[in-house]
Amino acid sequence: MNQISIKKGHNINIQGCPRPEILSIPLPQKVSICPNQFRGVKPKLIVKEGDEVKIGSPLFFDKLKPQVKWPSPGSGKVTEIKFGKRRVIERIEISRDDNQFIKLKTYTREEIKGLDRKKIIDHILEANLFPLIRQRPFNKVASPIQIPRDIFISGYNSAPLAVDLSTLINTDKNIFQIGLTVLSRLTKGAVFLSLDKHMDFDDVFTQKISGPHPAGNVGIQIHHTKPLRPGDIVWSVDAQHVLTLGRLFKFGNYDPKIIVTIGGSGSTKPITVETVSGASIESLISSQIIEKPVRIISGNILTGMKVSLKDYLGFYDSSVSILNDEVKRPFLGMLSLGSSKSKYSLFNAFLSFGNELFDFTTSQNGELRAMVPLNAWEKVLPMNILPNPLYRAILAKDIEEMEKLGIWECDDEDFALCSFACPSKIDLGAVIREGLDLMELEG
Repeated sequence: MNQISIKKGHNINIQGCPRPEILSIPLPQKVSICPNQFRGVKPKLIVKEGDEVKIGSPLFFDKLKPQVKWPSPGSGKVTEIKFGKRRVIERIEISRDDNQFIKLKTYTREEIKGLDRKKIIDHILEANLFPLIRQRPFNKVASPIQIPRDIFISGYNSAPLAVDLSTLINTDKNIFQIGLTVLSRLTKGAVFLSLDKHMDFDDVFTQKISGPHPAGNVGIQIHHTKPLRPGDIVWSVDAQHVLTLGRLFKFGNYDPKIIVTIGGSGSTKPITVETVSGASIESLISSQIIEKPVRIISGNILTGMKVSLKDYLGFYDSSVSILNDEVKRPFLGMLSLGSSKSKYSLFNAFLSFGNELFDFTTSQNGELRAMVPLNAWEKVLPMNILPNPLYRAILAKDIEEMEKLGIWECDDEDFALCSFACPSKIDLGAVIREGLDLMELEG
């Protein structure tokens, strides 16, 4: 097994780490899927309000790739289709009243090995599960007509308050193996699986990865395994979605089951639960006693999206983070001495005893200010990329310079920790996304 040791990065010591035991909670009465969350997709509705759907029924498709459709995570009635400005489809809401699903053909692992790539692609498309597969560069839904150089799977989630993927994989090891075998038939290259613990699987190259966040990000693993070059396309699949593909081929239906962590400094009961994709936020945090202002985030605290109780879990999210939103600004705070309990430092600026957990709030501790090159970005970015010159090239819209500096390997989630560490409060991840959008627009 290949070893990858990441030195740069930082594990955020936040209060409210979820308990690892998986709890069963009542399934949500409503589920939803949000078409506007999918990058580069132009959605076209297949259903209308009042339609009855089953688990796995197609809800909408991409006008640019009409064969790629999105599945219903619940069985019941389409109760609301919410539109935003310029008729952008923001949400398709389903009231669950049954557990009916679309039944497809089943395959054994040996039968999967005998299938050609087209039959496997067609089966995934028929189940409306192709959006589980994303491509790099651009980190968007993959195209079924493209053949990826390689496929990457991260079995290690290093993000704050994340699900323990190793335990999850080990629990459903046989199903995970079927999912890996399915993916191995989709590329002429290799399937790379990165794990933080030793496990053996067939049909893939396994590698053990260690180090602080963002070591678990698939973009970091691609960079340290087989970097992207201009013209390369690789695919990535979340570990929980590998299990979803495995269940599809073994049992013949889409199982929207997902394991989700609920935690953070604003959480009164940090837990790990089993629910379904697109579950309502209200159903997930019903056990929390919230008596003060909090911010709820679908996803992790670095890359997630702010949501309310009326919103739903994101399609690719497996965490709900709760942060204290009660911000108190101390007078002349930057001049006070502070301590490890009152101020958080990535670079050991305060005396502390062990890895103390910090009560984070939503405060940025300052506003956007002039850029000061103190190597704060470089200290937490484990890539052979110069973030400062790349940032300047993106602002200047210098396509050639951006390409020379390695933007093809970048994604905003890999630079989220740089935004957190930045003394100038620059959202570097958002700027990287602007650069990627510009590169895609220019072709």
